[in-house]
Amino acid sequence: MHPVGFPDPFDRTLPPPQVVAVIPARYDATRLPGKSLADIAGRPMIEHVYRRAASARGVDAVVVATDDDRIAAAVKQFGGIAMMTRPTHRTGTDRIAEVAANLSCEIVLNVQGDEPLIEPEIVEAVIAPLASDPTLEMSTVCVAISDREDLANPNVVKVVRDVKGDALYFSRAPIPHFRDPGSGIRDPRSSNPTRPRSPIPDPCYKHIGLYGYRRTFLLKFAMLPQTPLERTESLEQLRAIEHGYRIHTVETKYDSIGVDTPEDLERVRRQLLAITART
Repeated sequence: MHPVGFPDPFDRTLPPPQVVAVIPARYDATRLPGKSLADIAGRPMIEHVYRRAASARGVDAVVVATDDDRIAAAVKQFGGIAMMTRPTHRTGTDRIAEVAANLSCEIVLNVQGDEPLIEPEIVEAVIAPLASDPTLEMSTVCVAISDREDLANPNVVKVVRDVKGDALYFSRAPIPHFRDPGSGIRDPRSSNPTRPRSPIPDPCYKHIGLYGYRRTFLLKFAMLPQTPLERTESLEQLRAIEHGYRIHTVETKYDSIGVDTPEDLERVRRQLLAITART
């Protein structure tokens, strides 16, 4: 059985799912090889991600996209669904697109395989604008920055948005730049206007690397050539913006911890133990 009884989205004898979460996972991560299988509270990290994605409302199926037999075996052991993909993909999006080509769903979610504490509400936030706006092809989420170190950290991606919540630009640099340090104001687009005032002026947002796509757009997006800003910042979402496509961003109150280093892994282990102790 799958963790929440999901059917196999590749089974053509069943009605096709509308929303499929795909988790790209490879073994040879540069800074932390094998992190998808790292033990966290007795379960591999990929299982934590899978179960959290599966518990989000609106998700009809979850698939792990991998090129490694060890990861596929671990997923099948806990009752999940895995699809083997080519080992030559440049990005996780390309890997997801290979899986999407074999699906019949309307919406595909890109759920990062190294975020074992991702809140299901974040996944739901990505689905919502695609469900309500049939003209929208891509969505993502952001959270208000409250730590000045995050603002300066190039590993924390920032996003600036227009008055409708569509992304104007993503950057590893601290954006927007405040010419007057006291010029920050409450952002009227905030979906959480009651959150406490931050020492960081509004509107400064951290981008959370979770995406929703129309399946047809995802297949098109994966075929687009890389663009100058994408290569400069090493941020593939800029490819969509440079080619003129709209990315809608939803503000969430939830943050997420990506596991890129052994220190990140220990931090997640401690946080999960704290969560378990409270329940």
